[in-house]
Amino acid sequence: MSGIVLGPALLFCPADRPERYGKAAERSDTVILDLEDAVAPAAKASAREALAASALDPERTVVRVNPVGTPDFALDCDAVRGTSYRTVMLAKTESSDDVAAVRAALGDVDIVALCETARGVVNAVDIARADGVSALMWGAEDLVASLGGTSSRRPDGAYRAVALQARSQVLLAAGAADRLAIDAVYVDISDLDGLAAEADDAVASGFAAKACIHPGQVATVRAAFAPVEADVQWARALLAAAENERGVFTYDGRMVDEPILRHARSVLRRVSGG
Repeated sequence: MSGIVLGPALLFCPADRPERYGKAAERSDTVILDLEDAVAPAAKASAREALAASALDPERTVVRVNPVGTPDFALDCDAVRGTSYRTVMLAKTESSDDVAAVRAALGDVDIVALCETARGVVNAVDIARADGVSALMWGAEDLVASLGGTSSRRPDGAYRAVALQARSQVLLAAGAADRLAIDAVYVDISDLDGLAAEADDAVASGFAAKACIHPGQVATVRAAFAPVEADVQWARALLAAAENERGVFTYDGRMVDEPILRHARSVLRRVSGG
């Protein structure tokens, strides 16, 4: 990756609303200027014009382009080429060939592959390994739509089994290829408690970041990814104790081996932002 910050809180911003660009960038860790679903077909051209005229920090900006094979894909790539932005999110990535198409159009860019269809999720392992991919993200609503379903969540707000499987599959594919994984958006803007619970689970499971669709969600996501002081103290004390141990040892009444030490290192990486 070329040094771009990917989270912990990414915020989508419709690319046809340039008056929101600056605020979205200020209120998030990374802004995603969206040329795809957030923009109506009639506004695509004006969205590309606004993108071309913008000048946000390239190290904190991602551009979501339309899927490979659509008429808008080539036009989106033309617009991106005229900017300083070097990280793109490819909507509905379905194969490593899709990733190669982005590289052919834009050269040496970082690609966030958005696996949000059945084909994309099934091919997530190959996609993650493709040259240029820096992160994977998954999406629930487009996935279920690609299956002919009507909802990714049960009435109580919990994900249905198929969405949970896709979430896990994309996370595992990213991890196996040493790529970052970004958790999907939480669409109920008013339910911050539900967002907090989902973001907490994302952190514990190994996601590096979570995407937001409203500025009001950013603080909740950031709080979830920031370790509490007690966890930081535990991690530091555990790693200090490990310096005088060889192999498996007992700490505070608990068996400690290398996976537990890696958990502790993960906590401290979130403190440093690394």
